[in-house]
Amino acid sequence: MTHALTTFVQNHGILAVLLLMAVESCGVPFPSEVIMPFAGFMASQGHISLAGAIVAGAAGNLVGSLVAYGLAAIWGEPLLLGPGRYIGIRRNHVELADRWFRRHGLTAVLVGRVLPVVRTYVSFPAGLARVDLLRFSLLTFLGALPWCAALAAGGYAIGANYDKISGPIEVAAIVLAVVVLLLVVGWFVRGRRRAAA
Repeated sequence: MTHALTTFVQNHGILAVLLLMAVESCGVPFPSEVIMPFAGFMASQGHISLAGAIVAGAAGNLVGSLVAYGLAAIWGEPLLLGPGRYIGIRRNHVELADRWFRRHGLTAVLVGRVLPVVRTYVSFPAGLARVDLLRFSLLTFLGALPWCAALAAGGYAIGANYDKISGPIEVAAIVLAVVVLLLVVGWFVRGRRRAAA
């Protein structure tokens, strides 16, 4: 999936950032942690504007959140937990976002936009509660802006220094692969010994 997302951004630029962030904010598990850093990387290579990518990410987040809000306000949990399960929405996602929303009110919309998992699903309980749409929209955009900016800036920094860090990243990846391989082999051998005993 990561390759498909980055290829889409590479081919369609800022429009792809807007669309993918909108889809992610509807509850579809397209990770913004992949989309926005890659957009920042593309900006570092001069293909798109960094500021444009950040604004597009936040605007896409707003559009998707409004769709999620509307779906929850009109059709409620039967839609979210019925057909919604085909795009990855689970009861625990809605319950987590709902608890967060009930505890913090509209502040949850602002703060929730920078928390993984919660940020994707907080629009649903807001829609179920039918909170003020104008305030919801404003807080959503303001909360999404620093999230998108931080991720895009990280991707931009990596892209601008790619030649300097590509070697250490490759070494770290090899070391990590060896460690994982040793752990898997150890787990397998231990399991065989237990089975023999």
